[in-house]
Amino acid sequence: MTAESIPQDLAGRAALVTGASRGIGLAIAAELLSRGASVTITARKPEPLEAAAAELARDASADRVLALAGNAGDADARKDAVCRTVQTFGSLDILINNTGINPVYGPLMDADLDGVRKIFDVNVVAALGYVQQAYKAWMGEHGGAVVNLASVAGIRSSGVISAYGASKAALIRLTEELAWQLGPKIRVNAVAPAVIKTRFAEALYAAGEEQAAAGYPMKRLGTPEDVAKLVGFLVSDAASWITGDTVRVDGGILSTGTA
Repeated sequence: MTAESIPQDLAGRAALVTGASRGIGLAIAAELLSRGASVTITARKPEPLEAAAAELARDASADRVLALAGNAGDADARKDAVCRTVQTFGSLDILINNTGINPVYGPLMDADLDGVRKIFDVNVVAALGYVQQAYKAWMGEHGGAVVNLASVAGIRSSGVISAYGASKAALIRLTEELAWQLGPKIRVNAVAPAVIKTRFAEALYAAGEEQAAAGYPMKRLGTPEDVAKLVGFLVSDAASWITGDTVRVDGGILSTGTA
């Protein structure tokens, strides 16, 4: 798709993308910008975030990109990101809850419970916190679209990343509850990627990308852009009758019954 053929269906809208200094979040921010939106990106570490903002600004005017360092688990940081987005761009029409962590691997019987609590706090509670702030600051009166980044691990057990998967299952249920409570003015959906080629998921294909992709019907791992294109659709008016849904972007892996 050429630059000229990219739809500008998000022109005049403002988006907030969390965890956007790299990987899926950065790709989503780039997709929304390419479709005409102004975008705030957040992440914990200022230096990578500023580098991401500079990268985004190469393909869009700098005044359409706002970078705000902050921890998604911090209520004050969430409020600041939402309020400054509205102050800077005049609205907050799109919220992408992309931030996710996974410090706990292996069997749940060996899991550190403090680590499990942290996973749920960042992956689930913080996402709800962002929606609450967006609702109060703009969406409650004007409407909008929310997309939560879930995972196929929230749909089918993995064994290896089970605490993470449980948090993503909770995020999927949260998505459904929010869609019911916030409609018709606010649409809330989730996307559930399988293994995407990012630093976050690198441990899942470190032994060899070809080997990791062999079980996928599409015979490749996903890319951040695969997810970003889907998110761009879900927040657009073309998806105006889709809410409360979790859309898999998994290369067909769940259809095999082996994942």
